[in-house]
Amino acid sequence: MDVEPFMKLWHLCDPEQEQPSSPELTLCPGQGKLELVQFHPTSSDLLAVSTSKSVLIWDTSRRDAPLAGSNKSLSHCLTDTSTRGVAVVPKLALDVMSCEVMRVLQLTDSCIVPISYQVPRKEFHEDLYPDTVGTTPAMSAVEWWGGGNKQVEKVSLHPDKRPKPKAPPAKQTPAKKDLASGGSKEVRDTSVDRPTSKFRHIQGAVMHRNTHITNMRGLNLTTPGECDGFCVNRERVAVPLAISGGQIAIFERSQPGRVPDTALPTIQNSVNVVDFCWDPFDTQRLAVAGDDAKIRLWRVPKGGLTETLTEPELILQGHTEKIYSIKFHPLASGLLVSSSYDLTVRLWNLDSREQVKLLSGHEDQIFGMAWSPDGKLLATVCKDGKVRIYDPRKSTTPIQEGPGPEGPRGARVVWVCGGKYVLVSGFDSRSERGLYLYSADSLSSGTIATTQVDVSPSTLIPFYDPDTSVVILTGKGDTRVHIYEIVPEEPYLIECSSFNSPEPHKGLVFLPKTECNVRDVEIAVGLLLTKASIEPVAFRVPRVKKEFFQDDIYSDTAVWWEPALTASAWLSGSNGQHKKISLKPKDMTPVSEAPKEAPVRKYLPSSVYLEEKTDEQKKEELLSAMVAKLGNMDDPLPQESFQGVDEDEWVSKCDGNRWMDESQPE
Repeated sequence: MDVEPFMKLWHLCDPEQEQPSSPELTLCPGQGKLELVQFHPTSSDLLAVSTSKSVLIWDTSRRDAPLAGSNKSLSHCLTDTSTRGVAVVPKLALDVMSCEVMRVLQLTDSCIVPISYQVPRKEFHEDLYPDTVGTTPAMSAVEWWGGGNKQVEKVSLHPDKRPKPKAPPAKQTPAKKDLASGGSKEVRDTSVDRPTSKFRHIQGAVMHRNTHITNMRGLNLTTPGECDGFCVNRERVAVPLAISGGQIAIFERSQPGRVPDTALPTIQNSVNVVDFCWDPFDTQRLAVAGDDAKIRLWRVPKGGLTETLTEPELILQGHTEKIYSIKFHPLASGLLVSSSYDLTVRLWNLDSREQVKLLSGHEDQIFGMAWSPDGKLLATVCKDGKVRIYDPRKSTTPIQEGPGPEGPRGARVVWVCGGKYVLVSGFDSRSERGLYLYSADSLSSGTIATTQVDVSPSTLIPFYDPDTSVVILTGKGDTRVHIYEIVPEEPYLIECSSFNSPEPHKGLVFLPKTECNVRDVEIAVGLLLTKASIEPVAFRVPRVKKEFFQDDIYSDTAVWWEPALTASAWLSGSNGQHKKISLKPKDMTPVSEAPKEAPVRKYLPSSVYLEEKTDEQKKEELLSAMVAKLGNMDDPLPQESFQGVDEDEWVSKCDGNRWMDESQPE
């Protein structure tokens, strides 16, 4: 028995509200197989429906028979694979500040892939973005049926001229605690009235080719989402290889250039690598987590690998399922934390070679972990929609919980502003990437600021510089690197200029602050992993007086590569902090002590002076100004004071140019 074709219309609510369980309207054209539907471009509630026999026009607000129909046959295109397709994203959703001129969504067999088309420029360019059709209907379906032909009003794509979206009525932004007074203050929309940042014009640039490591072959470019893709310290880089046995290549930073075509010595981890990181206090020790639930510690000889390593110096075993990620403690030496598919977080004392803590409370995949700057607390973000904070020495369960990003695709967490706030990068319910800022004292109150970044399938991996409070984010497979300054007051998140790499990169990790060239005002230096190379990228702040040390940007930086205490001391309840050093070279003067320049007198436009004067006065003043500009006509011309040349020299020079003295015969 054939079922009559029908079409259902659903009215979706805001993401914060409960979605309807039944359609708003069901239409039954009853004239054969349904093929196409299309809403009218200028009228609300007007829908065209194409069947195999006719074209029908419906006023969906009337919910009865169609307004009209056409029995003309329609031509259409059939594709070989009906489950694939491409849709164009509306103009208003484009990232115009990155000169994105088109974005399409590609439907594949298993996922939807956004494809962005960008013009290689920076900031907003009006010649690329004429006014586009807005989202407010020009008329109703009844008006159109009655003969109306109004056009939808166009709107500007300039971020400052766009109509502000209406806030959803069902969700109220939670209030935050005022850091200064302890009172409460309403959180404003962070997209309005943003203050400027001293880093707003930050520039990223790939460094000279002689600093690159090239001709890297057989790289594993599909590491798990919880892994950064590769890791680096001030001496060497570790990159996983797409070779059986979980092999890892080690490249010395002191030896850039083309990698030989011959086989290289590697670390043979024996199982697939899921995450790995260098010991911050030992540039020769690499921790590697495998999919066999074990953590192996490897020691790289000074000067780099000369032969393949097959035996780790230590194996940690305790997890019952595959590991998600691992992190070293930022202050205590020999202390490592790991998360696993068994939904536990475990602390390991590498000196005693044993597990010392087991933290519970997660109900799903653990996306990311981060130690607080003082090393006392551990923050996690989980697929169960929660952000948690643990005090591992006092409790095995979280001391705080709060609502995390709604999207289930992945997330990262990092502490900012001296540990007062927790920043999470993740996805919303519509799979848009965003940043979510929480007060570390009140996770349960929800976010105090959020900002939507873009649409892309990979998780944004954050790098936070505590000296400048700048966070740099990008995802594996992205071409754009996003940069924000985070301030401890409204609007909290200030967007800065972004950096675009020439081709999609597979990872971006950063070097110690001491690697920055302060003479070029570099605030961060990262290494960009491509499909066959590692390229250093410097992030610089444009400054005029570069001959001076920019002490307003460079505060004393922590010596985080030296431990403040041991693992056993930390486990016993002790705390520590890193000592700090200045980045100022001895031969540079701080810009705050630079000689004060005499103020330059600024003249007002002539229109100010001429505004209240008569036409005759204006003519007289303009004539006087012109005469003064030309100078005194009785003064000798400048060329009259020049010394001439000898007569014979003049003649010879003129002859050389086929000029002749009139006194000479032709």
